[in-house]
Amino acid sequence: MDTIAQEIKTALHEMGRNALIASRVLANLKPEAKNNILNKMADAIDAMSAEIIKANAKDLDAGNKAGLSVAMLDRLRLDEKRVREMSDGLRYVAGLNDPVGRVLSEIERPNGLKIKKISVPLGVIGIIYESRPNVTVDAAGLCLKAGNAVILRGGSEAFNSNMILAKCMNEAGVAAGLPDGAVQLVPYTDRQAISVLLKMDDYISLIIPRGGEGLIRTVVEQSTIPVIKHYKGVCHIYIDAESDLTAALSIVENAKIQRPSACNALETLLVDAKALPKFIEPFLQSMEKHGVELRADERFRKLAPNVKLASEADYYEEYLDLILAVKVVDSIDEAIAHINQYGSKHSDCIVTTNPEHVEKFMAEVDSATVYHNASTRFTDGSEFGMGAEIGISTDKLHARGPMGLEELTSYKYLIFGSGQSRE
Repeated sequence: MDTIAQEIKTALHEMGRNALIASRVLANLKPEAKNNILNKMADAIDAMSAEIIKANAKDLDAGNKAGLSVAMLDRLRLDEKRVREMSDGLRYVAGLNDPVGRVLSEIERPNGLKIKKISVPLGVIGIIYESRPNVTVDAAGLCLKAGNAVILRGGSEAFNSNMILAKCMNEAGVAAGLPDGAVQLVPYTDRQAISVLLKMDDYISLIIPRGGEGLIRTVVEQSTIPVIKHYKGVCHIYIDAESDLTAALSIVENAKIQRPSACNALETLLVDAKALPKFIEPFLQSMEKHGVELRADERFRKLAPNVKLASEADYYEEYLDLILAVKVVDSIDEAIAHINQYGSKHSDCIVTTNPEHVEKFMAEVDSATVYHNASTRFTDGSEFGMGAEIGISTDKLHARGPMGLEELTSYKYLIFGSGQSRE
């Protein structure tokens, strides 16, 4: 092992030990103490807003020189509004019910044993993420509220932004009673740091990666620690034969155009053949107006021959851009089959006025979030009333969909006896 690799390993293991010690203190902090810490962190972020934006400007300048895409630069960018959203997110989380110590079940056995199941923190959580510096604040706030220490490893493209945000939170938190080591940012951009972090199962209970599919697959392949993940967001909207086409167009516009770089943005539109004749003209006009490139099947192109022909790969694609795949289907069954084959189990929607079709779609589409007559862009912790989210999971163990405070806890059993022995 070379000198740099050994230095990284030594430093990260020290961070792990400190985080584990801090997590044991955090697990027993009273709710009001945690809330005070979060509010003090929010105040510090507001006070340091100008300095945070200056640090972010360095990252943006480096990103432009490195040729980062428009979508990546948008994720990276901080302004006064986004900084305020981060501090407001911390205050919102502080105001949520504490997830620790909830009684999940309680029974008394015939032998007199009383068994209580209660929620407890996970311990130490590792977050590995790209681009968006707001994750530094969101992740730390949610982990702390749930009684967990957190080790953050952001992308090199946001290094300056993440460093100042982590420093700001840690200093304000420690001054308010946070155990030192509860919020730590890995100070290395070398990818060896990720490899080391993913083997630290003596200290870390859970890894949550946030970023592109390549990053997440690398994390899953290397980690000896359980990983919560979603590889990509191939989100669908199906326009049923029985639907309000004006409402359908509005939903499609929001899901595709409002923020195409988000993982909950629309990537494939399925249109019932019976709805297509009345829907196609206003849809084409809208997409052209907003600069959306369409890639469609032959049935759609018979009515719109200038549209690009979609390949098989297009229906698996997460574009994160103003590009939309389109396919014509003959039934709700065909739509459901397409989504379950090509989708990523993230967010999918049916637009219809038929209640039986709503019930069928919601029962048979195997995704973390399934919508009726609403944009897929609502798949977000804040929109679900969780405050800032830790991420979105397309797994089924132990969390699914937007992850908030409850998803950052585990549980244990407390058993109360009066001298019982097992026969």
